[in-house]
Amino acid sequence: MDLSDLRRDFGKFGLQQEKMPDDPFPVLKDWLHAAKEAGIGEFNAMVLSTVSRAGRPSSRVVLLKEITESGNLIFYTNYYSRKGRELMNNRFAALNFFWHELERQIRVEGEVVKTSREVSNTYFKSRPIESQLSAVVSPQSEPIDDLGQLREKAEKLFLSGDKIELPGFWGGFSLSPDLFEFWQGGKNRLHDRIRYVMNKQGWLRERLAP
Repeated sequence: MDLSDLRRDFGKFGLQQEKMPDDPFPVLKDWLHAAKEAGIGEFNAMVLSTVSRAGRPSSRVVLLKEITESGNLIFYTNYYSRKGRELMNNRFAALNFFWHELERQIRVEGEVVKTSREVSNTYFKSRPIESQLSAVVSPQSEPIDDLGQLREKAEKLFLSGDKIELPGFWGGFSLSPDLFEFWQGGKNRLHDRIRYVMNKQGWLRERLAP
């Protein structure tokens, strides 16, 4: 399959560095809101990239579930999954949001820690019962013979009437950003790129070459 001739020009919007705030979080929230208002499905979806002990990177899509008052980005998973294991072995990770319709993407990097059990439990209880059951019965990222076996386990647990509790292997991760890059598509591949980097004085804002 030859993809070399597939291309699309950008240029709907632009970024003026002097009008960007000193703090990147207002931009993050504004862009998320714009994606929601544009009717983009799963606008809070982001690519999470982790690295194994052997130095092998891996990426997958997860959902941003909260931006805390302190500026942490929270998502949830099975701690025994590949991403969970890799995050516990290497506490640094990268996130990427991409909204094709808005010609925008945001790169985020930072350090990750587990959320408290209280925070994880509050979110777990807010999920639909079907999602709670799936989290309990699924050995995420492990080989299985048949998806039907997990459906049977979930149905059996549901019919048992037992209270569904937050399993110890499931919960949240909280990423504390130390780098943001806001990318806005530009004409003729001259894209706007504004980067924020955390240093001892606070956030350093700078423009990058496309």
